[in-house]
Amino acid sequence: MNKNRNRDLNSTSKFISLILRHKPEIIGIMLDEHGWANVEDLIAGIRKTRMFDMERLEEIVRTDSKMRYSFNEDKTLIRANQGHSIPVDVELPVAMPPEYLYHGTGQKYAESIERIGLIPKSRLYVHLSRDMDTAVQVGNRHGKPVVYQVASGRMQEDGFVFYRSVNGVWLVKEVPAAYLEKIKEEA
Repeated sequence: MNKNRNRDLNSTSKFISLILRHKPEIIGIMLDEHGWANVEDLIAGIRKTRMFDMERLEEIVRTDSKMRYSFNEDKTLIRANQGHSIPVDVELPVAMPPEYLYHGTGQKYAESIERIGLIPKSRLYVHLSRDMDTAVQVGNRHGKPVVYQVASGRMQEDGFVFYRSVNGVWLVKEVPAAYLEKIKEEA
């Protein structure tokens, strides 16, 4: 695949993410209460700004390294798996977390996190990783990475509810500071 096609697919994937997670109205579509959008409407809306068809949409869904999107069985509906800032119920299954999960962020957020814990900000949930390497990758997106170990097993015992997205991301409404331990910080 050439660089221009990769760049175009990446740009279109980011646009789809914006639509399905935050602003479906920018192309004139609506999501149902579970975050599903009509595929034909999505394609028609995106086609107003760039070349786009079902083949490209399927390629984006199939090749997305973060597995951001899911089709329903007959591919008439699509949704983002998590990361929404708009109120939708993506029907996440409640899951028993491992003893520890990880959260990667930028060093510039560490002081606030250590004071108030992890909060979803504009999203519906705090996103957690199963392993340290993934958390470091996430942290790198925000500057100098800082990784927190989350005592998720203890949180669950204390009544916090965890969900696991279809792409393996762990989600929880909040993580109070008492359940966090900074385990990696770049100098």
